[in-house]
Amino acid sequence: MGSPVRVLAEATPATRDRYVDLLRVASLGVVVLGHWMMAAVTPDGVGNLLAVVPALQPLTWLLQVMPVFFFVGGFSHALSYRSLLRKRPEGSADSVYAAFLRARLQRLLRPTMVFVLVWGAAALLIQLLGGGGGLTGVTLRLVTQPLWFIGIYLAMVAFTPPLLRLHERYGWGAFAGLAGAAAAVDLLRFAAGVPYVEFLNFAFVWLAVHQLGFLRADGRLGAGPGLRPLRRPALLAGAGLVTAVALVAFGPYPLSMVGMPGEKVSNMAPPTLALLCHGLWLVGAVELLRAPAARLLARPRAWRTVVAANGVAMTAFLWHLTAMLGVYGAMLALDAPLPEPATAGWWAQTPLRLAAAAVLTAGLVAAFRTFERPAPSSATAGFSAPGTGSGLLAALGATLCLLGVLGLSMVGLAGLLEGRTALLIAVPVSAPAAVAMTLCGWLLVERAGRGRAVR
Repeated sequence: MGSPVRVLAEATPATRDRYVDLLRVASLGVVVLGHWMMAAVTPDGVGNLLAVVPALQPLTWLLQVMPVFFFVGGFSHALSYRSLLRKRPEGSADSVYAAFLRARLQRLLRPTMVFVLVWGAAALLIQLLGGGGGLTGVTLRLVTQPLWFIGIYLAMVAFTPPLLRLHERYGWGAFAGLAGAAAAVDLLRFAAGVPYVEFLNFAFVWLAVHQLGFLRADGRLGAGPGLRPLRRPALLAGAGLVTAVALVAFGPYPLSMVGMPGEKVSNMAPPTLALLCHGLWLVGAVELLRAPAARLLARPRAWRTVVAANGVAMTAFLWHLTAMLGVYGAMLALDAPLPEPATAGWWAQTPLRLAAAAVLTAGLVAAFRTFERPAPSSATAGFSAPGTGSGLLAALGATLCLLGVLGLSMVGLAGLLEGRTALLIAVPVSAPAAVAMTLCGWLLVERAGRGRAVR
């Protein structure tokens, strides 16, 4: 018998779109590398390299690839939900929704809850012992920030069924509606000065990108009537890039496609129309690379690499900031030289820091990868008669998870003993409350989605 990765790779159906798996891994890998590169750590704190060297900000137009991950998510969610619909007994739409949420969120929430509980226990111990200052305090605030991505992804999973129905009815019109809503939000924000309206674009922008995944699942991002192959992706990439450039050049949007410290307007938090156009050009660009990538992934060794990486991608994403800050912490503890960011000495040291962060991340992945393995699920076999309200229970669980994860990404784990809070939709939330909401929500999703298999 071969290794589990080899066995899984060799069992891949011929109909599987391997390029989607590559995009999922590659997008998370670029995000991890970007975080490692942008960290400008000094004994006084953690800054952003893009703020130190503003001339590097155009690189974010290549490195801000979260839209690709959400695009891939839309593709996968459409296929998964339709597969469950085909397997359901008549009249069990409620249980299909519950099983869909459980199946899609298992590999996301299990490693996330382990990460949160491990770091929560460590943060409490550190603060009980009187620590939490300096780089340690910064670490306790920063390690949970990437959880915003998981919160947004939870919302996309939860909204897949209704948005998929809109897609099936209106096609490109459903995407256009979400994109138009994002544009209207920015118009109200910048032209009319309407307060708080900008936060609606956390939904409109990311769900519009997610909708592009539905279009890809139906083969509607390729050649259309009267169009040669690759014409539509090229048009999408060109239109997105030109519009994004125009919005940045003539509008109120900053150049950087990632958040910058102290900026009045961010393209990321909350997302803007400029970020949506950036996502359009990225989606068009990756679709143009689809054919050569498919030829590469037909090679057994390349495909085995993608399969192996997919099995640990979420674990690596969750722990990569821990590894990076651990490397800097070790350097400070050992009195190793830490040059000023963006100096010649800093750049010369960068390959060693990246290598050390990669090694430490690999160690953390080895320790926690087991929690990313999917648990046995009856959802793949069929469904029993649904319990009353199973879909509602699953939706409530997903909502609690969403609020808990987003709240934790905002408040961090510093100040646990002081009761530090952050505003989440105008409601103060503390780290313990956010953890409790996430845990309760996860348990509700598990309970609602679990059922007796039907052959």
